[in-house]
Amino acid sequence: MPLVTLLFASLLVLLNLVLLARVSLSRRQAQIGIGSGGNPALQRRIRVHANFIEQVPLALLLMAVLELSGLAPGWLWGLGAALLLGRVLHAVGLSRTAGYSFGRAVGTLLSWGVLLVASLLGLWVVLFRLA
Repeated sequence: MPLVTLLFASLLVLLNLVLLARVSLSRRQAQIGIGSGGNPALQRRIRVHANFIEQVPLALLLMAVLELSGLAPGWLWGLGAALLLGRVLHAVGLSRTAGYSFGRAVGTLLSWGVLLVASLLGLWVVLFRLA
């Protein structure tokens, strides 16, 4: 059972619920049901949540398959911690400004790094087992 991935998936779902609640509350306050209505703060919150949804499921899927394949737990803890930290930093950074921010930049790099490293580890596991 992929318990490390389950832990990080659970934590990331909680973060997703926070991001989703922020969008819903902003929509309610601005009385905007669909789209952003040109409201920049709402648009940023929508993008923070959407970006989370675009990145996290693939990373968790890769982590779960890697864990099931027997990858050393240290790799999984590292990937999970980097993904969680990256998503928090990205959310905070993009929530504050639509332009450059340290949190957004580092969060993006961490998230992309997790996807890249997990992909390469997946290829390594497959090639190692086939050899």
